[in-house]
Amino acid sequence: MPVDNNNSNDNTNKPSESQRSWVQKYGKSLFLLAATVLLINFGLLPNLGANRRQVPYSQFLEQVQADKVEQATIGREQIRYQLKESATSESEESRSFETIAVPQDQKLVEILRQHNVEFTGSLAETDGGGGGFLGWLFMLLLFFGFWIWLLRRAAAGGGAGGPAAFNVGKSKARIYSEGKTGVKFDDVAGVDEAKAELQEVIDFLKNSQKYTRLGAKFPKGILLIGPPGTGKTLLARAVAGQANVPFFSLSGSEFIELFVGVGASRVRDLFKQAKENAPCIVFIDELDALGKSRGGGNSMIGGTNDEREQTLNQLLNEMDGFEPNIGIILIAATNRPEVLDPALQRPGRFDRQVVVDRPDKIGRKAILEVHVPNVKLADDVDLDKLAIRTPGFSGADLANLVNEAALLAARQDQDTVTMADFNEAIERVIAGLKKKSRVLTDAEKKTVAYHETGHALVGSLIPGAGIVEKISIVPRGVGALGYTLQLPEEDRFLVGEDEIRGRIAIMLAGRSAEELIFGKVSTGASDDIQKATDMAERFVTIYGMSDKLGPIAFDKPQSQFLAGMGSPRRSVSPQVAEAIDQEVKAMVDGAHQMALKILDDNREILAQTAQVLLEEEVLEAQALLEKLEQMQPPKGLDEWLRTGTLPENRDLLPSMN
Repeated sequence: MPVDNNNSNDNTNKPSESQRSWVQKYGKSLFLLAATVLLINFGLLPNLGANRRQVPYSQFLEQVQADKVEQATIGREQIRYQLKESATSESEESRSFETIAVPQDQKLVEILRQHNVEFTGSLAETDGGGGGFLGWLFMLLLFFGFWIWLLRRAAAGGGAGGPAAFNVGKSKARIYSEGKTGVKFDDVAGVDEAKAELQEVIDFLKNSQKYTRLGAKFPKGILLIGPPGTGKTLLARAVAGQANVPFFSLSGSEFIELFVGVGASRVRDLFKQAKENAPCIVFIDELDALGKSRGGGNSMIGGTNDEREQTLNQLLNEMDGFEPNIGIILIAATNRPEVLDPALQRPGRFDRQVVVDRPDKIGRKAILEVHVPNVKLADDVDLDKLAIRTPGFSGADLANLVNEAALLAARQDQDTVTMADFNEAIERVIAGLKKKSRVLTDAEKKTVAYHETGHALVGSLIPGAGIVEKISIVPRGVGALGYTLQLPEEDRFLVGEDEIRGRIAIMLAGRSAEELIFGKVSTGASDDIQKATDMAERFVTIYGMSDKLGPIAFDKPQSQFLAGMGSPRRSVSPQVAEAIDQEVKAMVDGAHQMALKILDDNREILAQTAQVLLEEEVLEAQALLEKLEQMQPPKGLDEWLRTGTLPENRDLLPSMN
């Protein structure tokens, strides 16, 4: 997935050199020349007009009384004078001086007459040497001339055309000419279904008669939906590059301005340009910035956004305003489809929706194969293993992973990028950078070691939890004092209730290990408790897996592609809210007790593994394998995973020491 480059030298609306008027060619130079002449005329640039030196008034009088002054020009504020040639050996320009006039000196004229100095007066307020009415008239004409030149330049530049000042109502789309997007379908991997769907667009743009002869109408709009970083923009550019047609690209936010009506004007101008360049592709990224639902639950009570709504109305009208099969295809992308206005998604507007989801294991390997050709890889690099170890990574994440690994290798002056560099890059992305400056005390390090070992040991007995790849007590990221890296063996799309219970037990295993060994708990388990509680609440309120409450959804699910976008809980009675809280607490307590039981039954392995971890600080999968294979599941584990029922004999559960 190459980096998107928005700069293009193929703007078809840029005027040619022959089309530019002499005002556009020479206006700037003429303006600077006229301004310089004007400044000299008004004395604002005295050093350019003459090489006069400023002297005190007393020195001027001394030179007059010494018969060195030949002539003088007396103004209201300044006196300019020139010395006699016999008084100095310098050139004529060097004999010119000026001084500030002293109005109180009434005897100056008499002194000049006594010493035979030729003098004259000046009517100007300053002795700039010019001016008056004609000078100010010239300045006014110069100002208007410069303003007209700016307006003409604004109207002719920017690729929009028209008389609007500074093109405020013109489209800001970046225009790529035929095949100049720099991206082909070979540069896009991991989204084979989306590519197959968009292949039809390319076929239509190249062979439209194949469809029109049967009376088929090609979709006006195609909406790409998917999480951030999955390659929606790249796919749109690849379609244009593969079809070899002009490509208009802009973001939904570029339509919205402070003034109402500007966005609608830009929409009109965009479609006008598209019709002039048909067949072509118009791509609007982040459509949700422009196409949010009008009114209803997505607007504040009593509030509205007139500019955005007018822009959206204009977009809807423009999509209705051109006939199908004329060669204009509108492609848009969003990661928030739930906020789009329904009118955008009806047939005749965005008729077709293409999901661009995160890639699976095969797709991740294909994406890595696109990015690694320019990287010098060592022989031990296995792309299959990297694809397995990166579940949930998007195309942008994988591109960043390859780059991080290359940077790590370059930092260590290596000749090639090794598998160890990729593993370190994965940990950087997942857990963050190593915090070498964060030094733990012996007590803290021991607590972290038992905490992380508890996660690993319980995780090894839970089905579907994945393989424990690594345990580390080296601080990383913002608040992670240690971490346990557990990666799934395969991509999973459905999770059973037994796996959810097991995952909650794994999250609480760190706190359970602290309780079992030290008889007290620390703040290090706060994030684990938060995640465990959230998962238990979803188990009850969204997934409907509680036997007591039944298959009823009490919460609305979060956005399909963006976390943290969920709506508040539905209105429920106090009795139901209390029942939900009781079910959540019972589920978390059960997972906590089972984690304690697993660790208590394998206390010796817990102590041995934690001691090795304290000495080594990092344990890889090979070193862990021998210890994890010795783990023994406690009595009643399978039944608890299946039903959530703890063993009836409470004596089997450990007591706190």
